[in-house]
Amino acid sequence: MKERLKRINEERGRLIKEMREMLDAAEQEKRDLTSEEDDKYQRMEADYDKLEKEAERLERAIERESRAAESNGRQHREDPEDRGTGDGDAEDEQRMAAFDAFLRSGMNGLTMEQRDMLAGSDVDGGYLVAPQRMVAGILKELDKAVNVRSMATIHTLKQAASLGVVKMDSDIEDWEWTTELATGQDDEGLKFGKRELRPHPVAKRVKMSKTLIRLSTRNVQQLVRDRMSYKLGATMEYNYMMGDGVQKPLGLFTPSDDGIPTSRDVSTDMTATEITGDGLISVQGALRDGYQARARWLFHRDAITRIRKLKDGNGQYIWQPGLAQGTKNMILGKPYVVSEFCPNTFATGQYVGMYGDFSFYWIVDSLQMQIQVLKELYAESNKIGYIGRYEGDAQPVLEEAFCRIKLA
Repeated sequence: MKERLKRINEERGRLIKEMREMLDAAEQEKRDLTSEEDDKYQRMEADYDKLEKEAERLERAIERESRAAESNGRQHREDPEDRGTGDGDAEDEQRMAAFDAFLRSGMNGLTMEQRDMLAGSDVDGGYLVAPQRMVAGILKELDKAVNVRSMATIHTLKQAASLGVVKMDSDIEDWEWTTELATGQDDEGLKFGKRELRPHPVAKRVKMSKTLIRLSTRNVQQLVRDRMSYKLGATMEYNYMMGDGVQKPLGLFTPSDDGIPTSRDVSTDMTATEITGDGLISVQGALRDGYQARARWLFHRDAITRIRKLKDGNGQYIWQPGLAQGTKNMILGKPYVVSEFCPNTFATGQYVGMYGDFSFYWIVDSLQMQIQVLKELYAESNKIGYIGRYEGDAQPVLEEAFCRIKLA
């Protein structure tokens, strides 16, 4: 795999070189690409995107093999989400077995003993509160599917209760040089706004083949977990971007005094229809140094396509490919993440991206996830339906940690 990854990265480098030579030639001749050149450029760009995805898959596979090699010869330890938690292992395994029977056959699949064991759930109402091990697995897969979650600060609550008022209106002042007995000037400390992080319910329905459930080598819990994570991911990612904060997350691109106000919008040096190299430099310069160490860019893939062509004032491309194993593509020396739900309308006054320290985007997950089995509803198509009810919330908590990119 490493040899294949090396060949792919070499091919990526060759494509980038040819694409830039084409752009540079047109720039020197002070003209646009011809229709033939533009068609060729788009084909090379599509080829590059395919190679980049393949390189990412290979890097993940190599990383998995490396972890497996490190654990070779040591005592096998199961993933915490797939095993018990210590003293209550036997009871936990019985609970998971009961939950597995529920997923396969609904309430009719549970013995009276299993129903008694799950007395804390509304078995008579047709649903169960999923075991925490199952919920942890769904959230773990959600972290992989939603890029914002990989950068955000995530709080997990055992109950669907409020985390409290968390929107920081101001941070504490810097420490002061003082004498041995002095303590510095009084500081009111962190000031908080009004919005609470309170988990709100969202539901998703998935259907699965009874034949698949019966014959698959993977257990039914894992099948249901993976499908629910996939379905839930798109819903949450959209709301992390665009949510209005009313019984749902407050999104990064929703102007709000409870999140990121319009005072953090940066349009300096942008045109009405295009992102510019100078504009991105202005955005980067608008973020205080204290947040630069963990700062990342956030764009739609359409924006990345445009940014690949941009240069700074010295004629250097501001987008640099990460062609070595383990390195990331960079924009002005900082990595970026891509979301299909990031705004991508290139018109006057529209948001087209963001730069900031996303650890100041807080996400709350509740472990009280409910799952209902619809055994008879899809019987004609030989399927079982599952309704999952997750509760969560999110919002930016410190406005000065973000710069929202806006066209002129």
